[in-house]
Amino acid sequence: MDFGLNGKYGFVAGGGRGIGKAIARELSIEGMDIVIASRSLDQLQSTAEEIQKETGRKVVPMVVDVTDRSQVEKVIDAAVKELGGLHILVNSASLPGGSPTAIGAIETVVDEDLLNDFDVKYVGALRCARAAIPHLKAQGWGRIINISGTNARTAGNLSGGARNGSLVHLTKTLSTQLGRFGITVNCVHPGTTRTERTAGLVAARATELGISAEEVEKQDYEFGSPRGNSICRMVDASEIATLTAFLASDKAWAVTGEVIAATGGAGNAVYY
Repeated sequence: MDFGLNGKYGFVAGGGRGIGKAIARELSIEGMDIVIASRSLDQLQSTAEEIQKETGRKVVPMVVDVTDRSQVEKVIDAAVKELGGLHILVNSASLPGGSPTAIGAIETVVDEDLLNDFDVKYVGALRCARAAIPHLKAQGWGRIINISGTNARTAGNLSGGARNGSLVHLTKTLSTQLGRFGITVNCVHPGTTRTERTAGLVAARATELGISAEEVEKQDYEFGSPRGNSICRMVDASEIATLTAFLASDKAWAVTGEVIAATGGAGNAVYY
């Protein structure tokens, strides 16, 4: 299917690694020139070179701290100047898993760490959207996709629940404000997803349990396992990227203000 993205321009916050990197790669495969941004220049440069070599598209690394409004505004303006415009914003910047002192029992939560998690993911996405919207309006066509997480739907992680749930609210609010300008806004909830970090995490559990990494995943995702899902395997970051590319596409006009969980069918809750 032709997603109609060839020749469009995108900005992926958090595009240096993980799900953000997979999304940047997929958008480039679809024919887009993009800027990838995060706080780690070395990582960004490596990712940009890798994707450019594979796709032949322009991939520009730019350093930004999304907790700093002035930095966000400067980097979005620089991206527009470098690319020649902006059509698509993907907000995937976050601290994977959140700060260890912001996710546990309430007695152990450190206020400053909880606020920092929230500042990066939720307010960071708000800052990026606010800076990008004038450029999307100038094109008369735009997409904002927020990468959130299923902690929004699961009690327990105080940091993850707060920032991911808030990102859903931002998504719907912006969709109502921007639809008349030709801009759609949607949110994706990944569950447990295979990224560069996965092999190390699985290996650590394998050592702890005294079994192979293959056996860890088999046990986690066999039918009926509380850690598993309906498709009995871990979702790959590339699959989140494909969904994001569809939401960014010219085929997805009817979808805005929505949240799509991409977990392989984890859990038994019914959402309607």
